[in-house]
Amino acid sequence: MAQSTIEWTEHTWNPTTGCSKVSSGCKNCYAEIMTRRLKAMGVSKYAEGFKTVSTHEETLSEPYTWKKPKIVFVNSMSDLFHEDVPIQFIRRVFDVMNDNPQHVFQILTKRSDRLLAVHKELRWSHNIWMGVSIENQKVLDRITHLAKTKAKVKFLSCEPLLADLGKLRLKNIDWVIVGGESGPKARPMDAEWVLNIQEQCSKKDVPFFFKQWGGTRKKKTGRELNGRTYDEMPSLK
Repeated sequence: MAQSTIEWTEHTWNPTTGCSKVSSGCKNCYAEIMTRRLKAMGVSKYAEGFKTVSTHEETLSEPYTWKKPKIVFVNSMSDLFHEDVPIQFIRRVFDVMNDNPQHVFQILTKRSDRLLAVHKELRWSHNIWMGVSIENQKVLDRITHLAKTKAKVKFLSCEPLLADLGKLRLKNIDWVIVGGESGPKARPMDAEWVLNIQEQCSKKDVPFFFKQWGGTRKKKTGRELNGRTYDEMPSLK
């Protein structure tokens, strides 16, 4: 487990590492860049590089040692529902989360088709928040897949937001995060795209979290929208 600088979580926990690109949101993947750095630093967990998906049995015991309740982003450096992660290992990760109801576990995937295919094989305790990444209208089917799962809390991460998403299907969606891409190759995000999502969330009483404007200097652009910050989240109870 590691302390996280991601605004909507507290810690990260990576039972798997490595991934592959599936849509335009993956183009400037921060996990790929970070994996290269960690490999160069000699961190053994990342020795196989980003293109090799690896499972890490030794991490499964970690949540049992955390003394205080935590909000944890699962697999910030990978995708738990990647086709190369065996269903048996996914079940074991879920068993750990089921066994630790005092913590909130946030999972995010771009592989909503596999999520939908296996969700009935998993036990969805109340502390597991399941999300999908939505960067443009080409991947809106991910919302449909997510809505059909048994997850108790379902959320959307519209980051990096690369286009206007139009009208969103927010029925059975409990949370929406929006953010612009950051880094030297960041693609721009239009304010109207963000406002469209925020207004829809407001009308449907869906908690809205604005993470950042992004860009090459994200600290300078900040995270204010409409002259304020939006830090809304689902209830942790």
